[in-house]
Amino acid sequence: MSFRSEFEQARDFLILHRSDYDYAYAHFEWPRLEEFNWALDYFDPMAEGNDKTALWIVSENGEEHKYSFGELSQRSNQVANYLCHHGVQKGDSIFLLIENDVALWELMLGAMKVGAVLVPNNPLLSQQELSDRLNREQIKVIATTKKHVDKFSVKGTSILSLIVDGEAEGWRPFAEYRKESADFEEESRTKVHDPLFRYFTSSNTVKPRIVEHSYGGFPIGHLSTMYWIGLRPGDVHFGVNSTGWAMHDWNNFIAPWNAEATIFIYKQERFNAKTVLDALSEYPITTFCAPPTVWRLLMHEDMASHKVQLREAVSTGEALSAEVISKVYKAWKLFVRDGYGQTETPTIIGIPPEEKGAFGTMGKPLPGFKIALLDDKKNAGDAGEVCISLENHPVGLASGAGGDSGYFHTGDLAYHDDANNYSFSERIDGLFKSSDYRISPYELEHVLREFPAIREAVVIPSPDPIRDCVPKALVALIKGVEPTKDLALDIMNFARTRLSPFKRIRRVEFTEIAMNTHGEIMRAELVTRERDKVHSGEKSPYEFWEEDAKISIPDAWAQELP
Repeated sequence: MSFRSEFEQARDFLILHRSDYDYAYAHFEWPRLEEFNWALDYFDPMAEGNDKTALWIVSENGEEHKYSFGELSQRSNQVANYLCHHGVQKGDSIFLLIENDVALWELMLGAMKVGAVLVPNNPLLSQQELSDRLNREQIKVIATTKKHVDKFSVKGTSILSLIVDGEAEGWRPFAEYRKESADFEEESRTKVHDPLFRYFTSSNTVKPRIVEHSYGGFPIGHLSTMYWIGLRPGDVHFGVNSTGWAMHDWNNFIAPWNAEATIFIYKQERFNAKTVLDALSEYPITTFCAPPTVWRLLMHEDMASHKVQLREAVSTGEALSAEVISKVYKAWKLFVRDGYGQTETPTIIGIPPEEKGAFGTMGKPLPGFKIALLDDKKNAGDAGEVCISLENHPVGLASGAGGDSGYFHTGDLAYHDDANNYSFSERIDGLFKSSDYRISPYELEHVLREFPAIREAVVIPSPDPIRDCVPKALVALIKGVEPTKDLALDIMNFARTRLSPFKRIRRVEFTEIAMNTHGEIMRAELVTRERDKVHSGEKSPYEFWEEDAKISIPDAWAQELP
């Protein structure tokens, strides 16, 4: 059996049985391949002679561009030839810092055909963070826009530096690729374990760690995501999230095209809930996936006045509240279905299409994944750490995941009910979500300790009605320094210049930091205390919030949506 037919049979099985979870879960089998190149082995054959719209980009000024599957297949062949002619080979790394421009999809497809490694990056990353990433990767190509060229020092380097939307000194215009042939011949087959994506993600260390996904793992693994969303051929799929993260690459690239659906992109300089609702009602969008922050913002608009054609509405990143689910249903008679995955995994748990009894939970294990909740002694039960059994060799986990333990450990605690619906509890390692971004308190604390007046700092999540929670710094000062509003402002600004906007410290409280008898910070107690304080409306006299200080923020937080 060929690699193409195995992949397509698995895809077709999940599309056919999208409404029958029990059958899909019991009978789904992963394709077992040794070689696979999604762009060449699946996308190109699917796109041959296919004039259906693959990518539909709409700007907030009303400008529209549509690209067919056949057109993108040929363009990406030209990109692949262009990269090869400039010395890019299988395994070389391509550093991407591009917003939602057609060049992003052309480059991703073209790079895949060469067998290169894609290193996506979010446009909101700071100069320091970009430099760290470039130093940790052997980069062959940098591709970006005029807006970001000043963030890179490419003069005198051997890096192929591409600007995708014009010209800049020292940069080659990406449009040169259009001179290349639209016929491409693969030089070397990609193995399923060859690296495809490398992501930098927050961890329980000072610096982000690298998560690597393979040529077989990422596109095949996200068949589960395609199933969870409920995608099928002919759908128009609208996914709201920023470029540079794994969610963008499955929500606006792999999962929709796995189903031969149209990817709909709405380009905004700053997120605006009202205009997103306008797009949902104006265009024939059938499936919609957005993080909880977006749903909470939409909820505050007049949703009922916007008539939509949606069949599926899903959310992932953190748990949705009953209030959000209820208000969306009241407006559109449509349940928002929750799902759970990580940068290291596809969607592994989710409320299946047409499920009626799991709302308020993360849902059930998705086809292809066996889930166990393990306690401290590694015994399975009704509550514990969410772990993926490796017994059936699931596809889509990050390279090297699991080791010899027999399980991939997510670091998230959950519990499940008698109907096998899972509900999230908390993180084990202290990481938390803010505006749907995973935040490492240790990274932020490392930056804060560089501030001269700070003796000790601990970063915790502080509850927020829109962002779920925001980073708050508990700060102990050196002797002789007074805790003032101006000092809190200085600390916030200090951190802001060194961190991405979505990581910035939004609240500061001057206090002594509680430790146990071993000198360890009592994080769990601090988090619980903060939750109780915010819910009761209590606020320390030495506590200062970003909005209270009336800090001028050049990058509006609404740009930070993942």
